Amino acid sequence: MNSLLLVFSDLDGSLLDHYSYNFEAAREQLEVLRQAAVPLILASSKTRAEIEPLRAALGNGHPFIVENGAAVFIPEGYFAEPPADTVPADGYRVRQWALPRAHWLQLLARLEGEYGGEFTSFHAAGSDGIQALTGLDATAAARANQRDFSEPVRWLGDAPRKAAFIAELQAAGATVQQGGRFLAVAGDCDKGRALRWLRDLYAAREPARDVHDIAIGDSANDCPMLEVAETALLIRSPVHAFPALQRSEGIWHSSACGPAGWAEGIDRWLQRYHIATKE
Repeated sequence: MNSLLLVFSDLDGSLLDHYSYNFEAAREQLEVLRQAAVPLILASSKTRAEIEPLRAALGNGHPFIVENGAAVFIPEGYFAEPPADTVPADGYRVRQWALPRAHWLQLLARLEGEYGGEFTSFHAAGSDGIQALTGLDATAAARANQRDFSEPVRWLGDAPRKAAFIAELQAAGATVQQGGRFLAVAGDCDKGRALRWLRDLYAAREPARDVHDIAIGDSANDCPMLEVAETALLIRSPVHAFPALQRSEGIWHSSACGPAGWAEGIDRWLQRYHIATKE
């Protein structure tokens, strides 16, 4: 096969179970991807500090996308030459699109007067509050709060006020994306832009091969990458509807939730390229 296959996957609610954050149901398909040398590129609202231990647990050495597309981290030496527009940092080459977290914290602080009590953020909640909001343990909550480029916000008010709150953030230059639980407040970035940049990078390194990619997600903040990948796999959620897409072709919907749905879709996709997923 002379095709280059790429998998871009969301984590929470997709590869990771919405409640347990477990990926056990997808373990067999993860091993198939590894044996077939298909890069699995994690694309999440999570921070670098959260994704790194997960990559270790997965045995994953590929690039990854953090904080809803705010930056791409590429392991040093992954490509023969350092990609353009990247800077070295702690063993990675980093391509950054977003302003730092401090900028968005200042913006949220300005809105406290008008919307005080109607929202909370990870910074305001601290590790204990993040544990209460997410069910994460203390270590995981601390990692979730090690943000570089964005700020998760939990809206506590009603829907009309939420719309007004988002409109004010956008008017001040923020991009606001709805995830499974939180609004992600960041700059002009999204998972789709990061996917396109990485896909072009792979294609440029191997011009003789056709690139085929699949994006996997379950929430609205996954829509930008679900729109631009060749195949979009929408994962069923136990708590909300499938995200709505503008495209009409190349869309698959899983019947199972979370990692079981992820495994179901990867099975189907790999069979398209004659890669066996079961003995």
